Amino acid sequence: MAAVAPTGPIGPVGPRRSGMEAEAVLGKAYDIRLVRRLARYVRPHAWLLLGWVACMAVRLAFELSQPLLLAYALQYHILGKDLGALPFDALGYVGLIVGQNVMLFFEQWLVQLSGQRTMHDLRIAIFDHVLAQRAAFFDRMPVGRLMTRMTNDIESLNEIFSQGAITIVGDALKAIAIMVIMLYLDAALALTVFATLPLLFVIVEYARRAMRTSFRQIRVRLAAMNGFAQEHLFGIRVVQLLGRGKIAQREYDEINAGHRDAYLLQIRADAAMYALVEAIGYLALAGVLWWTSGHHAKDAATIALVVKFVEYIGRFFEPIRDLSAKYAVMQGAMAASERIFQLLDTDERDGAVITDLGVTQPELDPRERGAPAEPEPGGPAVELAGVHFSYGAEPVLKGIDLRVPRGATVAVVGATGSGKSTVIKLLTRLYERDRGAIRLSGVDVRDLALAELRRRITVVSQDVILFAGTLQDNIALGKPYSKEQLDAAVRRVGLDRALARRGSGIETPVAERGANFSAGERQLVAFARALLRDPEILILDEATAHVDPEAEALIERGVAELMKGRTTLVIAHRLSTIRNADLIVVLDRGQVIEQGKHDELIARGGFYADLERTFHRRSAESG
Repeated sequence: MAAVAPTGPIGPVGPRRSGMEAEAVLGKAYDIRLVRRLARYVRPHAWLLLGWVACMAVRLAFELSQPLLLAYALQYHILGKDLGALPFDALGYVGLIVGQNVMLFFEQWLVQLSGQRTMHDLRIAIFDHVLAQRAAFFDRMPVGRLMTRMTNDIESLNEIFSQGAITIVGDALKAIAIMVIMLYLDAALALTVFATLPLLFVIVEYARRAMRTSFRQIRVRLAAMNGFAQEHLFGIRVVQLLGRGKIAQREYDEINAGHRDAYLLQIRADAAMYALVEAIGYLALAGVLWWTSGHHAKDAATIALVVKFVEYIGRFFEPIRDLSAKYAVMQGAMAASERIFQLLDTDERDGAVITDLGVTQPELDPRERGAPAEPEPGGPAVELAGVHFSYGAEPVLKGIDLRVPRGATVAVVGATGSGKSTVIKLLTRLYERDRGAIRLSGVDVRDLALAELRRRITVVSQDVILFAGTLQDNIALGKPYSKEQLDAAVRRVGLDRALARRGSGIETPVAERGANFSAGERQLVAFARALLRDPEILILDEATAHVDPEAEALIERGVAELMKGRTTLVIAHRLSTIRNADLIVVLDRGQVIEQGKHDELIARGGFYADLERTFHRRSAESG
């Protein structure tokens, strides 16, 4: 298949990178390349951010006007002995406070609304991207990691909006505005205050470096903790039955302790930054008092000026004290966005092209397409010609040739690992062949849209997945079938009799993964699904391998009804299920070694005959 090498926004992402290494990837707290890609999802909601900017500007105007009004009231009304005007000053001050907080409400509402809408679009993009991938993608991408990308990393990214990290922009504008106002009020006094800024920059840089180091350790150890927990929860039965519980508890405690200790550097940096910024703020106030000592402290204008500076100093240092927390949020969000875009850049669809905006829709190489062929009315329903395939370095199929006549039942048998299920995966294009041709009614499957191909072919496997909802939902799978169609399908495959025995109907709720239904009942649900789809080609992939004896007769009737008048390809280990096939194809190590009907193959005394004897011997031993 023409898979695209995974790349990330920073550079190539090695497909064999370990989970710990992947979590250790950590970019800047602000990476313009990641921000540019994220902007693609923010752009449709830019009007909300424009509203946020407008509200922020008005809020800053209300907030930064308060010290001016306070100093004015002090200079002209309190020290000026005009106390009658103070109620109006108080009313104006309250008005500024109310205006500031009303704007703050709309500011927070708009920024968080834009964040939620952006995350909604990003979740949809990731989900659609993952659903579009071929089976090879899921072979090397653990489900747990995908879930982390689609949930935890999205939430980490959303914290830019929900935790106010994006207000760093507002904080910067506020600091610049205060500095301009101070310089306008009194340049000499402003420079006295600004003398503390170099020390402030040193502290902020120290905290940034410490939190960056700590955050990298936290991510790595969190990934180790999650991986350990997921592995042991999936294997809980082995843990319990083989007495590994205490060992697992001890190992988890060690990993958890490492995760706890990784936070210590961040905690120290955060605490130090808060305390030192507070101290620098007091140093700035001391500078104001020192400046005041050399001026006429009894002068009303001087006193008012000092009050303004004291107010502005408090407002200047307040957001800097919170900078460490916002920096940590930004660091986490950038790391999360890097991993998210790595996922979006990892593509297993044919001919997918990665651009700066992500992955384009896949297009097949015209050289691989060939000229579209017309269906052959008299030709085979399915044909494999010289098909080669490998999952890695080891070849699985080595030049398979197979013809399935229309309306016939063809069985493919062989030992485990012989390539039987791989034939089905290639036919349905879960994987792409390396060489050779696969045709459906004479048309190469690559020339068919995937939706059309999978509408014409239905696979019923031994592992039937049921989803949350009702049994009816699981049979229809979102298709608009009528009640009559559903009832007819349920009746024809015998599911109605199985449901009658348990005293329920198709409105019965389905537990997680269909745990409240037996293997036989789930298999009948799969038959009903297939019957409703009315496929041109039916594939039974070990569809009766794990059926309990009580349900076996019912299952066999359902299979017979499902196969009636249909081209069927049967993959089976249980040879009893394929003895009446029109043609039996025997695979061994990726090659066709025998073909014929059951009696013919038994008479030859070859590989198939050996399989038959082995099957009977094991049946006798187990029975």
